[in-house]
Amino acid sequence: MFNIGRSRLLSALPLYVFPSVILALLVLEAGASFPQLAFYLTGEEELLPQVTGMVQLAFNVVRPQLQLAEDVPVAHTGLNPFGVNTFLQNEADPLKRRRAIEMIAAAGFRWIRQEFPWEDIEIHGPGDTVDRRHTPPRSAWEKYDHIVDLCQTYNIQIIARLSTPPDWSRKAGKQKGAFAPPDDLDDFGNYVEAIVRRYSGRIRYYQIWNEPNIYPEWGEQPVDARQYVELLKVAYTRAKAVDPDVVIITGALAATIELDRYPHGLTDALFLQQMYDAGAAPYFDVLAVQGYGLWSGPYDRRMQPRVLNFSRPLYIRDIMVRNEDAHKPIWLSEMAWNALPPDVPLPAAYGRVTLEQQARYAVLAYQRLQEEWPWVGVATYWFLKQADERERGRNPQYYFRMLEPDFTPLPVYYALRAAAQAPPVMYRGYHQEDHWAVGYDKGWESVRDKRAVLGTYRRALRNGAQARFTFKGTELWLVAFPSGGQLQVVIDGGTALSVRLPLKAWTNVRIPLARGLPLGRHTVVVTAQADAQGNMPGIDGWIVSSAPLSWWAHRVLSYIALAGAVSGLAWLALHFTPRKAVTDPFVASVAENEEPLDPT
Repeated sequence: MFNIGRSRLLSALPLYVFPSVILALLVLEAGASFPQLAFYLTGEEELLPQVTGMVQLAFNVVRPQLQLAEDVPVAHTGLNPFGVNTFLQNEADPLKRRRAIEMIAAAGFRWIRQEFPWEDIEIHGPGDTVDRRHTPPRSAWEKYDHIVDLCQTYNIQIIARLSTPPDWSRKAGKQKGAFAPPDDLDDFGNYVEAIVRRYSGRIRYYQIWNEPNIYPEWGEQPVDARQYVELLKVAYTRAKAVDPDVVIITGALAATIELDRYPHGLTDALFLQQMYDAGAAPYFDVLAVQGYGLWSGPYDRRMQPRVLNFSRPLYIRDIMVRNEDAHKPIWLSEMAWNALPPDVPLPAAYGRVTLEQQARYAVLAYQRLQEEWPWVGVATYWFLKQADERERGRNPQYYFRMLEPDFTPLPVYYALRAAAQAPPVMYRGYHQEDHWAVGYDKGWESVRDKRAVLGTYRRALRNGAQARFTFKGTELWLVAFPSGGQLQVVIDGGTALSVRLPLKAWTNVRIPLARGLPLGRHTVVVTAQADAQGNMPGIDGWIVSSAPLSWWAHRVLSYIALAGAVSGLAWLALHFTPRKAVTDPFVASVAENEEPLDPT
């Protein structure tokens, strides 16, 4: 079955010798029951799947460890992560488009992922943006201009998805599939250039295609990573030529275990490696994946290549690191659980959860990616609403929605609204100076400099300029730009620490600000002061970490102990709680901004 070697086997013996004793200590320490701890490791809520999940979790130990490079600075990650997918192009009434954006903004979301379909902009031919499907004809840009204007009014950023070619772009029309790539990639490049030119300065983030690794998103033909890279290269080159500041995002890789390329597609991990082999690395700034939880919760940590769960992005990050692309982030283009009603006779193709679970899992997913994955940036929930009810009872995808077509909110809307409006926290990892948890007053400016990590840093303009934020960890480090000056640092209202910044260093200096803090949330106030030569301080990043005993050792012990023998696990479950589903493990009311109980 498995050939893990004698030494590997001996090192794994504690899994089966001491599970009950170690687990009991952890349960008492956390003040939690076995089902609660098991949920945070398997994503399962019922006892039998939890026990089975623990056994499966044990095999994580005998698999090669993933390379995540969590101490590497990663671009485009310190952003407000809350976003949502929209189908605003399907709302014929401009008032409904406005109402949708108003509800998105009211919930605290700062991103929408919105398609700008090629077939709906250059409808009748290359460069032809007059929509003659109506009488009288109108500009095909009209609807999209309105969407862009609304987002600017409500301070919402757009991730513009560029996909869905028109029939005229292929000699075979729809015979190769409605989503098949065009015959001439320059036609696609012209469309990309036209959009970037029109919205320069108003849209910065562009996603090139959607799910190129699965059927039918690459048409009625085998998926082809090399062909997709050629399309990506054209889009990247044409977009950057118009606006060098645009951020190019890959088409979201769908999580799949398929290996036949047609008709179903190719597993995301293999497709990504083929992209790198085809030379994709220079032609994207952000890698996008889909983040569906399917049949288990967001804390399912079982890492099995042939099993799909919310931990799938860990495999993708490992491939990026191994291809020397660790400085790039992963964004989750679609993230959700399907609340398919039990009385709807449809296949549970996307899993099936209750409306309460859908809301709770969505909040926990955002919590996990912020706490554990510093290399992840924005995650856009799938999806806000449909324009009508045509898919109700016919398509299981309908039941991912956050609002009904008449704008009635579902529990997931209220839950994510509370989470998005909670005060931001900086969690463990290497973070850039502009992390969304840091509040700078008007005494700072953003400066571009090649010596800075990822090219920019924050410089104080006057004495007394302040920055404030909250972090969770036991250690805090400052990444200082070599600008000179001083900082007064106060943590949790204690005694001010005076920090003198280097002046002539040509590499960024990491300065410890706090060590040995209790594991929990801490407040930081940083005040800028000039040095004797009048130099003002520059901030180039922050590093939050936890002492090994607080984080690493407890996590490892939890993995080892909780992956023990089935008999020991079942015994603890029976003695600590009755056999029932976990209703609200660890998470206190997000709406009340309470601190969740740390599962470790």
